[in-house]
Amino acid sequence: MARIHSYVVRYDSGFAPNPFYSYCTLATCKPRIRKIAHVGDWVVGSGSNDRSVRLGGRLVYAMRITETMTFDQYCSDPRFESKKPYRNGSRKQSCGDNIYFRAEVGADWEQRDSFHSRPDGSLNPDHVTRDTSVNRVLISDDFAYFGGNGPQFPDELEDQQGRNICKKGIGLTTFTDAQLILDFEKWIRSFGVCGYHSAPFEWLTLRR
Repeated sequence: MARIHSYVVRYDSGFAPNPFYSYCTLATCKPRIRKIAHVGDWVVGSGSNDRSVRLGGRLVYAMRITETMTFDQYCSDPRFESKKPYRNGSRKQSCGDNIYFRAEVGADWEQRDSFHSRPDGSLNPDHVTRDTSVNRVLISDDFAYFGGNGPQFPDELEDQQGRNICKKGIGLTTFTDAQLILDFEKWIRSFGVCGYHSAPFEWLTLRR
């Protein structure tokens, strides 16, 4: 049975999730979600209510997982070559999340110059440890990414325990309520949006 995994996207930069090049991918951060989510599940990211963001109660993105793979598979799959970061390129190129590779299975992980590297582009061991603690990438070609211009969550999107699908605060909430999942799917489909729709919040702040 499908589930919904809901959390707050604290840093909406286009990196995690990465909604570009026809796929929404979650390849870094959120190891718990990457560990437990299955094909057919939804991952729902809501906006942060931090005073520098003030997007609490709004949808950032929703992706229905259509595929999962290891970092090794992600690195070698030609579909995701464009998601390898190019830090001196465009904003979209610079925030690529296809950052982990190794010489062979069992070897130490290497890290491409990316949002999770040190400022000089060298490997950041803290991020490597956290990201690779779960060797799994979530992939979707069935998603809606609204970034910093997402819609408000309806109050009625609650499960039988009265929990709204919109996550507030730290952590993860997983929903198994079948009626809630049906109602959510009807709501997200009602926008007629498939794929990337609007820029990440952090990109929008650069324009101000």
